Amino acid sequence: MNIHKVISIAGVSGLHKVIAQTKNQGWIVESLADKKRSIAHGTQKMTELENVSIYSTGDDVPLKEVLQKIFDKENGGECMSHKQPDAELKAYFKEAFPEFDETRVHISDIKKVLNWYNLLKVSGLLDEKEAEISEEEKLRIRNANELENSKKANQKSGNTSNIKTSQSKVKAAGVRKTGVA
Repeated sequence: MNIHKVISIAGVSGLHKVIAQTKNQGWIVESLADKKRSIAHGTQKMTELENVSIYSTGDDVPLKEVLQKIFDKENGGECMSHKQPDAELKAYFKEAFPEFDETRVHISDIKKVLNWYNLLKVSGLLDEKEAEISEEEKLRIRNANELENSKKANQKSGNTSNIKTSQSKVKAAGVRKTGVA
């Protein structure tokens, strides 16, 4: 389940995925429903789904855990529509997340969570496994490994033209050497 960089924008229906930040304190976002890109200005109220939690009888439960409970209840399928009658929605939510606080969680909150779940499910974000490390970190590690492998290959082949020792004063390509090596 990957809800990283997924936001809800006040006054705009649906969920959006943050693509990039603009120069003027805005965000380029992509709608999960129709994949259209637009700009969300910094003055708009945006809420990251990672920061949302649901009231329960104990401590507040992060939205991610509630979505996981619904996912487990539905065996990875879509949940009931948020347009069903209120009594059915409340009963369904009680089955999936029995410890929610019925006095503080309103029916509008339940509709929103179920709608968000279905949007995330259709977009495929509920099926993805979260990466332990970011893509930039993976790229950095891959580049470091390739560099290390090329150094090892040069040493094995006997190519010592790029290897500097304290006795040699080999000038690297494009680099001016100043001082003693």
